[in-house]
Amino acid sequence: MFETPRSEALYQRACKVIPGGVNSPVRAFKSVGRSPLFIKKANGSKLWDEDGHSYIDYVGSWGPMILGHAHGPIIEAVKKAATDGTSYGAATKLEIEMAEQIIKMVPSVEMVRMVNSGTEATMSAIRLARAFTSREKIVKFAGCYHGHADSFLIKAGSGALTLGVPDSPGVTSSVAAGTLTAQFNHAESVQQLMESHQGQIAAVIVEPVVGNMGCIPPKGGFLNALRDLCNKHGAVLIFDEVMTGFRVSPGGAQELYGIKPDLTTFGKIIGGGLPVGAYGGRNDIMSMVAPLGPMYQAGTLSGNPLAMAAGLVALKTLQERPEIYETLERLSARLENGLNGIIQRNRLPLRQNRVGSMFTLFFTGELVEDYDSAIKADKERFTLYFNAMLQRGIYLAPSQFEAAFMSVAHTEDDIDQTLNSAESSLRLAFDK
Repeated sequence: MFETPRSEALYQRACKVIPGGVNSPVRAFKSVGRSPLFIKKANGSKLWDEDGHSYIDYVGSWGPMILGHAHGPIIEAVKKAATDGTSYGAATKLEIEMAEQIIKMVPSVEMVRMVNSGTEATMSAIRLARAFTSREKIVKFAGCYHGHADSFLIKAGSGALTLGVPDSPGVTSSVAAGTLTAQFNHAESVQQLMESHQGQIAAVIVEPVVGNMGCIPPKGGFLNALRDLCNKHGAVLIFDEVMTGFRVSPGGAQELYGIKPDLTTFGKIIGGGLPVGAYGGRNDIMSMVAPLGPMYQAGTLSGNPLAMAAGLVALKTLQERPEIYETLERLSARLENGLNGIIQRNRLPLRQNRVGSMFTLFFTGELVEDYDSAIKADKERFTLYFNAMLQRGIYLAPSQFEAAFMSVAHTEDDIDQTLNSAESSLRLAFDK
């Protein structure tokens, strides 16, 4: 019997002092019908909870642990930086080195500003786009998540061209009216919005590979079409590469697909696991940012020396060791092929999506290419599968609508154990 009494006790204690007992909603495990695990430590490809159970981890802190948990050189860099002080609220050499490293690896970025989270990066990027264009509206895509800033918490509605309505109390109708929602992988929905709001759209923001309704790759030509539409209508194209940046290739999804956005937002990997974010892009746009320009954005902890030290190790390692991406592809493909074998042998209505080391197993037999097709997934069967995998020591995101991530710390044995667990877990999910 799989029991987690220590985690359960901690959850009850947390609920008295933290809303819902967690500091980010998905951690509550509500969508998979159980209370959350409380993690005590991590190393390599593994997590250990407070009850002593170990798990092969495919969440990786939602993406940044591409080198594995507690990667030795990153830990040493953080220790060394901490001995000189944890925060100065002042300029440091490390910030320059980080900016130079990002610019070296991502050709579309000519200038970059450090912030503290992916949400702060995307929030700042759309403010900058509005300042640069002197326009107010933005286009986002149903099912794409860009953090919890007001402009992004907009319900898609049943139609791709529906004007947004607030998706959270506290988001005002005036803010919601500034966000237009299109359908991912359907460029015509963006074209219609551009034409019906001529001269009003400041930016189109997109996850070039979606990770927040499960992993959904762009169709051929979709990102090119967004680039062309933004050029034609004078809008800023923003790639949210908080998940994909430095993961799907050294230069992110924009390198993988050969598209040059105007602005890019980063997070996750550039902190080596510490809280960090950044936004960057064309010089003429970034020159609008204070103190060089009039668009105000600031942060006491921006460019924190611990995060910069950790992130520099991560990015330099990825740049200097291209075999890392070969390893990630080999391991991810092995897992994908193994799961496909299970699906075919058992004739299961499942669909896999994968781009590099990002992947999702959808509980639907249909092609998943946008929000409407993603939400057809069978959440009840996913819940059965998730809990069965957890009991067998496989830690997946507690939601059907999240990407999973591979790291170079995963081993062939990890993949074998995962596939063995998946076969029995899927049998249980579909026998119910």
